[in-house]
Amino acid sequence: MNNEYVFPESELIINADGSIFHLHVKPAQLADKVILVGDPGRVNLVASHFDSKECEVSNREFHTITGTYKGKRITCLSTGIGCDNIDIVMNELDALANIDFSTRKEKTTHRTLSLVRVGTCGGLQPNTPTGTFIASVKSIGFDGLLNFYAGRDEASDMELEAAFKQHVGWTEKMGNPYVATACPELIDRIAKNDMVRGITIACGGFFGPQGRRLRLPLMDPKLNEKIESFDYNGLKICNFEMESSALAGLSTLMGHKAMTCCMVIANRRALKAEVNYKNDINDLIELVLERI
Repeated sequence: MNNEYVFPESELIINADGSIFHLHVKPAQLADKVILVGDPGRVNLVASHFDSKECEVSNREFHTITGTYKGKRITCLSTGIGCDNIDIVMNELDALANIDFSTRKEKTTHRTLSLVRVGTCGGLQPNTPTGTFIASVKSIGFDGLLNFYAGRDEASDMELEAAFKQHVGWTEKMGNPYVATACPELIDRIAKNDMVRGITIACGGFFGPQGRRLRLPLMDPKLNEKIESFDYNGLKICNFEMESSALAGLSTLMGHKAMTCCMVIANRRALKAEVNYKNDINDLIELVLERI
């Protein structure tokens, strides 16, 4: 975009105190290293490891704490659930980093953020039982968010997308999926050799889109079986969650580095779930804090 373009008040909404509209974060409060979590309460868990706390703000489901951990300045922010919330978070974080709020113009020098989402997920393979840490190398977006942005095809793995649609017999009624790629450098640094690497599906819901049936029947009751059997150059679809595709896709378009790592709390094949996972997720948080 032209650096002389002035973003109007209706598009870039700045609060009276100089903070961004939804997050209530000010530009100076944002660190280059960002840990994203879904649950606002989990921000306190991450920040409990900080050596010092610089600021804390909260609005709706968006809870933010910036502090330091072993000399690293880190912002931890809750996004709430779903790719729609990731759209808000990523656009506002990018604005904080790359738009001058005093002039409403894009900065001449791009600032790159490193973002790691830490969350929970449902495992889909025999090698992803409850407690497994999974790093999302590729994320198939069932949410459709990236389809609304220019550059969608350039930011998507089109060959994998076509192979997946053919394998599962995808119908247009479900909207077109896209395939976002995580930052390889972040994947290697965070996942190392103690996380399962694979493809993640980011769903637009917790029940039907993930093949869960309560009272409502599913349009394709066999979809999960087809998902589990998909293999692309040795990569299997390892898990379901609800944010990774939007995070990786938008970060690619915006010029940021991003990845998602999740702990399995339910294995869909085994039909087992672990609801008391709070201590185990802390182990994943500690790994990310050390490696980010």
